[in-house]
Amino acid sequence: MIRTNAVADRLRPFGSTIFAEMTALALRHKAVNLSQGFPDFDGPAAMLEAMGKAAGSGVNQYAPLTGLPELRRGVAHWFAQLGGFEIDPGTWVTTTCGCTEAIAATMLGLLNPGDGLVVFEPCYDSYQATASMADARIIPVTLAPDGEGGFSFDEVTLREAFKGKPKAILLNTPHNPTGKVFAHDELSLIAGLCIEHDVIAITDEVYDHLVYEGEHRRLAGYPGMAERTITMGSIGKLFSATGWKVGWTVAAPELGRAVRSAHQFLTFCANAPAQAAAGKALLEHLDTTIELRENMRANRDLLCDALERAGLRVFRPASGYFVMCDHTGVSRRLGIEGDRPDIAFCKHLVEDVGIAAIPPSSFYVDRSKGSPFVRFAFCKKRATIEGAIQRLARL
Repeated sequence: MIRTNAVADRLRPFGSTIFAEMTALALRHKAVNLSQGFPDFDGPAAMLEAMGKAAGSGVNQYAPLTGLPELRRGVAHWFAQLGGFEIDPGTWVTTTCGCTEAIAATMLGLLNPGDGLVVFEPCYDSYQATASMADARIIPVTLAPDGEGGFSFDEVTLREAFKGKPKAILLNTPHNPTGKVFAHDELSLIAGLCIEHDVIAITDEVYDHLVYEGEHRRLAGYPGMAERTITMGSIGKLFSATGWKVGWTVAAPELGRAVRSAHQFLTFCANAPAQAAAGKALLEHLDTTIELRENMRANRDLLCDALERAGLRVFRPASGYFVMCDHTGVSRRLGIEGDRPDIAFCKHLVEDVGIAAIPPSSFYVDRSKGSPFVRFAFCKKRATIEGAIQRLARL
């Protein structure tokens, strides 16, 4: 007889991802899916055509472990934008199967059992799971509503986290799910603490092109940070092709060696035709992200206005795909209760309103901190957003 629970102890607390659960629920109830952060439209036509040409011209076998040369050149071009600097694509770039694998390879290649990792929460659920795979010690720093319509961290708490002798800090900016763009003074503080405490910075910057207010800056570009920062990105978010699973890390050779040591045994290489097309897009079509940004800004404003009309407290994001809202007032009015009120509210949304959203408590180490919130994705066609707005009237 097979064991009743064969899942390893380190992964058992995470179960299946909340994204898969809510998408399945949305399908079951024919709900407008504003839960999982994937666009329901395609990226640039020239990039799609380039992938077909690459497959037709024989680019169908294993790519080099570090990625096809044309993709690495494209990543170097991407990295130099927005506060980066010129790098050698041959020694600084490692191609991965999406940014999610970049996260896992970085955790497994860099962290030893017991190593501390500072993480701003709420955070993408992969961060906690992959840190657990590495048997690392999460040191959370909470981003909380700041009274000005956004989310901020407490400087004293961050300084205390660094006193816990972490090996690394994982910074997601622009931030999922809050939409926060870390400001210059915040990044300067983080850089100074990294240098003072000899800490490596891991930065997830997949939303760098989707900034609506403020300015994105690469932490690697701050004084003293070039040699101690691993920067991660992805074609999925840049060009609305999440299913291509082409991501990367940019890091000085010694840090890159740590990433590659794990990457070679996780996937070895990403999809070769997609790599070829992604390299072309990065070198020739970065300008398409401008139109994408303006479309997403308009979606954000339409959805946020409707959510406010529905009675939710909306934290209008400065970047990214998502908007966080406080649902407690609406839940109280509707009599929605439970140990996990964010999950109860999202089930009500799917079953009675016809909209799928994400309960973000799984994005926190202490899940109770996420219980007042709900997360909606606006990375959709305008018609999808308008359909969701019509259904919000039921709330």
